[in-house]
Amino acid sequence: MSTGTLEGAVCIVGTARHTWRGPDDVPEPLGMWEHVARAAVDDVGTTHDVMSELDHLGVVHCQAWAYDDPVDRLADRLGRPGIDGRASIVAGTSPQRLLDAAADRMRRGELSAALVVGAEALASRRRFATAGEEPAWSHPSGLPPLPEAEFLTWYLPTELAHGIIPATHTFALLEQARWAARGGRQDDRRRLAQVLSALSRVAAATPGAWFPRAWTADELLSPNEGNRPIVTPYAKRMVAFPDVDMAAANLLVTHEVADRWKVPAERRVYLRGWGFARDAAHIAARRDLASSPAMRAAQGEALDRAGLGVADVDLFDLYSCFGAAITFATDALGLPDDDPRPLSLTGGLPYHGGPGSNYMSHSISQAVDRLRRGEGAAAMVTGVGMHMTKHVAAVYATEPGVAAPAPDHGEQQNLVAEDTADRKVVNEHSGAVVVQAATVVHQRDGQAAEALAICGLPDGRRCYARSRHLDVIDAVASGGWIETPGRVTANEDGTNELTI
Repeated sequence: MSTGTLEGAVCIVGTARHTWRGPDDVPEPLGMWEHVARAAVDDVGTTHDVMSELDHLGVVHCQAWAYDDPVDRLADRLGRPGIDGRASIVAGTSPQRLLDAAADRMRRGELSAALVVGAEALASRRRFATAGEEPAWSHPSGLPPLPEAEFLTWYLPTELAHGIIPATHTFALLEQARWAARGGRQDDRRRLAQVLSALSRVAAATPGAWFPRAWTADELLSPNEGNRPIVTPYAKRMVAFPDVDMAAANLLVTHEVADRWKVPAERRVYLRGWGFARDAAHIAARRDLASSPAMRAAQGEALDRAGLGVADVDLFDLYSCFGAAITFATDALGLPDDDPRPLSLTGGLPYHGGPGSNYMSHSISQAVDRLRRGEGAAAMVTGVGMHMTKHVAAVYATEPGVAAPAPDHGEQQNLVAEDTADRKVVNEHSGAVVVQAATVVHQRDGQAAEALAICGLPDGRRCYARSRHLDVIDAVASGGWIETPGRVTANEDGTNELTI
């Protein structure tokens, strides 16, 4: 590994994270931001007045409460009114993208010290909702809450008609497409459960994890009252758990600031490289349902800018909202099943907890602590946004690298890049198809409700389809749909009915 040069180097010198178990001691999200922000500043361990030298705040979107002006409200709490800042959109990539944007500005000489903060209080919101109450938190935005995505922008009419909206459905379809492309092997099912079991063991040993308990692969694969099936192949204990109360913050500075603050070399963790890319917004429009070129591009860009290869990375934290995020990432990185390196430093979104858009703040914080403790020289963290649409990757290291030019990834916006659509998706179709991805959706009582599918038409176009016929549901549940001809019939309600 090349140590490189300090020219243009940026590093994290302060980090903090906290989990509130509640219900009596949980502050509102603004108080959570302040708590970890001050803790990250204290973590620097310098006699300098760090707070007064900050010149930028990044605030990750909070799903639990919409503030009228998140940056200004936090700045006031920290005694820095008027400080430059940016609030993120809803996206699992947001913490890293805020740090990337700050790093770019540091390399242009526009910033010198940036604090990126995020918190989620969905566990508290659930408690309020259960009690039939609304939290009396401060500075509400006064605007009606925005949906997590602009439906007319992000969803095709046929996706709305078929209910291809929840992330559980879209990630399951992608997971199933990969499974089918690999021959529908039961070994892959068990391998996924083994990977998730390993994540749960990490959570069990991680202070602050929401579920500090290890699950065996057999337990994860066994449906029961506490592990009801959600969508094939995911059960409840296999997917992200967002209803947590937790926060994290990371303080990024230039090497000149780190020198001036007299931060010891062993306390500096350098942001060596980062990358961002998008797949097509509509999953049926993607050329290959079983892989993510954008994920591979983001990871490759991060490694190239860091001047490192996959073999140089000692630690990984791969975004893990659903199994597909992990399996697609290991495929993109070329990691074999027996690779000994950890895939999560926190325990992942199902077991550590998935605090809305802010999970990556926790994975970055964990990477910083692990590298400071000498557990490796380089770590990669990844993030995923929307329906495995947006991808970010970053490499952190104990030594600075050669400063590579920063590509312009544009503002962090929820815009659909129409030119990323690789296949035409039709709203209605009647005729022969080949089922390319299919999943069974279950009700809360665990009973199968319907099958959803992405189907290939003879001319290369695709359509969505659904079925409530028991024979189709059984075929999808068993894997009998793979390489089996099917047929769809257009219904008057705008859906396509699948028969196999």
